[in-house]
Order: sequence, then structure tokens, then C-alpha cells
Amino acid sequence: MKPTVYMEEMDAFTYREKLGRDAVVFIPVGALEQHGSHMAMCVDAALTKAMAGATAEALVSETDGALEGIVAAPITYGYRSQQRSGGGFHLTGTTSLSGSTLIALAKDIVYGLIEHGARKIVFMNGHYENYQFIFEGAELALEKARANGVGDVKIQLLSYWDFVDEGTIEALYPEGFTGWDLEHAGVMETSLMLLFYPDLVDMDRIEHPLYDGLPAALPNYDILPIVPGYTPPSGCLSSPEASSREKGAILRNVAVKNMVAAIACEFSGEGDYHEI
Repeated sequence: MKPTVYMEEMDAFTYREKLGRDAVVFIPVGALEQHGSHMAMCVDAALTKAMAGATAEALVSETDGALEGIVAAPITYGYRSQQRSGGGFHLTGTTSLSGSTLIALAKDIVYGLIEHGARKIVFMNGHYENYQFIFEGAELALEKARANGVGDVKIQLLSYWDFVDEGTIEALYPEGFTGWDLEHAGVMETSLMLLFYPDLVDMDRIEHPLYDGLPAALPNYDILPIVPGYTPPSGCLSSPEASSREKGAILRNVAVKNMVAAIACEFSGEGDYHEI
């Protein structure tokens, strides 16, 4: 059996041994969401699993063996896509969970890991709208663990794009950066998909006028029922045209390096992490 950081690819005995060495367990959280005509709908879950895997693999070398990582099977559905960060849950293909369901999933998965012996857990988020719900689920799992006499669990929550520094942003977005909320199906996600899953991207399908008028001009408030006309016809919120595999590699390398530093700081007391 091949060496792997992915839990579902391990036999149960190898998994148990890694937990016995106090491995950091990553839980990727994504979504099933439309990403324009040029990318598959699995982007959020696929990228988060890949970024978690790259970070888990880097932990051993970057911490001189002080930490190792396991990547749990991802949560592949997410909270409702919002118009101002994902185009909206009214768009065909976007299949979402309610907040209460995502909270319950996060709680049950975390507590199951704790029962197996995990004490260092990292939620890696890849869908902008998920964050507060996985936060709540993590806190509820901690409360349950404490009630059952387990008080040594630590959970870190992060979104991988928050670990891309300002210098990298300026270099990759020379015409100006619109912000991570508008990066839905834009340069970051498309470039990372070109790096990790090029067979799930078709740059020839960035068609005009479908992709005209980007970045999106949206109101600074939410409205329900959703007004479909507020979402650009492509479903994207910023243009993916400047995407490249090379940019994907830069984004991966920078984010992984900074996430490893943050994880090492919290779980081993080593490293010198500074906020991005």
C-alpha cells in the first residue's frame, strides 16, 4: 500500500499508529457549487483537499519531524452560496446544506476523531460561506469532549486564501485585487485548478459576452428572495482570464508555507508565525 497523508487511503492500523504519534488531523470543508462554464462544480472541495494534502506533506519536513499530518475525508457540501461571494444558491448545480446540518456534520466528525485519539485538529475551509458554521460545530464538539473528561484537544480553523501575503497578491493581480469574496471562479481558484486538476478546467469556455462585465458590481447588502439579475450571467464574480498553472504553483507554495508556520506555532510552539 502506498504511503499517503489521506485518511481514506490508509489502512486502519496505519491510521491508528499516526494518531498514536499525535498527528495533526486536517478536515477539508468545501462545497458543491457552480464555477462558471470553464470549471467543474467540485472546485471548493477538490482544492481544499489538495491544499490540505500539500500542507500535511510539508509539515514533516518544515518542522523536522516534530509534526505530521493526516487529511480526513472532506465535507464536500457547504452552506448556501451567497450572491456576493459565490454567485448565489439559486444557480443550477449549486447544492447546499442548511447551517444546522453543517454544524452537526462538523460536530460529529470532530468528536469521532477525538474518540479515536486525535488531539490536534485543523479545519481547512474552501468555501467562503462555511466558516461560522464549522466554528460552531467545532466548539460544540469541544464542549462534548470536555463533558466526557477529554480536555486536551485543540482545534485550529483557517481558510487557505487568508495565507496568501500582500506581496504575492500584488504580483499576481497587477491590475488590482478585488478581494477574496469576489474571487469566486476567478484567478485564484482557476489557477489552482490548473495546477491540481487541469482536466477539470477548460479555458476555451471563457466565452464572451458571458464573461463580460467582471468583476461583478453587487450591492453592499443581501436581499431575499434572491434577485437573479444581480449575479453575472457566467456565475463568476471576477474574471479568470489571467489564470495560469504557474500562478497556481505560486499560490500553493505561499499559502502552504504560511499555513505550516501557523500550525507549527499553535501545535508545537515552534516557528515564528506573523499574521499575513
